[in-house]
Amino acid sequence: MAEFHSRARLTLLVVALVGVATVSMVVDRRAFRDGERDLPVWAGPLLDAAVPIQKAVSWPIDSMRNAWSNYLALVGVRAENVQLRSEKAWLEEQNLQLREALVAGGRLERIAAMREAFEVPMLPTELVGRDVSPWFQSVLLDRGRADGVRSGMPVISDDGLVGLVVATSHTAAKTKLLLDRQTAIDGTVQRSRARGIVRGQGSDELQFEFVARGGDVQVGDLVITSGLGGVYPKGLLIGEVTRVSELGSKLLRTAVLSPAVDFGRLEQAFVMLRRGPVMELLYSIETGDEDRVAANEEQSP
Repeated sequence: MAEFHSRARLTLLVVALVGVATVSMVVDRRAFRDGERDLPVWAGPLLDAAVPIQKAVSWPIDSMRNAWSNYLALVGVRAENVQLRSEKAWLEEQNLQLREALVAGGRLERIAAMREAFEVPMLPTELVGRDVSPWFQSVLLDRGRADGVRSGMPVISDDGLVGLVVATSHTAAKTKLLLDRQTAIDGTVQRSRARGIVRGQGSDELQFEFVARGGDVQVGDLVITSGLGGVYPKGLLIGEVTRVSELGSKLLRTAVLSPAVDFGRLEQAFVMLRRGPVMELLYSIETGDEDRVAANEEQSP
């Protein structure tokens, strides 16, 4: 019974739609033929009755059409979003590479200036290993005897003094850092020319010892290599004074330095391809000198 009523309603709906369509066609033809603009009296109520029926029939169709349009628009937005994300990632990568290039360019400019100031060839190297034990502070560089590196050569960065080459192989070099406890460098306060010995503490600080009581040392002073001792050339930046204190005898003073080089972030260094006079003399009289080892390596097949 319910199925019969459902079919009857559907039949009536179809008849009504056909009737409305027929009336619309008749009205349109008469209006076109007679040039009339106003509808006949008998056609008005029929068209008024057809409006809600047409809305009811058109609503699901319009809804589906709108839903499909929205879906297509959403797909387009998602595709555009994916493309924009890809472009954003590419731009970020390009920006990062540009920043790295600018940083590297600044380093090279400073190293070039140091090369001219000291008139010493500089060999760029990369850090490939590090020993950070409490007793020894050293790094391993990726250049060795094959590149002209020898023990006793100073190692620097664009910020200042890094350390000293203490051992080499054919393709690598071990460098003792300023932070090592065995490091001792003759230093000078750049401002006042007060002198002392810079010693490594096995930590991220340096000790500036044996400063005469009358010496002018203040917080913020820069300490550079004095050139004495025949190991390091004069004028390499070691660090900045952060604290000053007096020893018990009150005849000497000590100062704490913050190294100019940030060893925790050190990635690249430069070997100064010339030993100081003391290092040159020391290694030239030692048996098994690296120069002879390097010569033998070059002669061997």
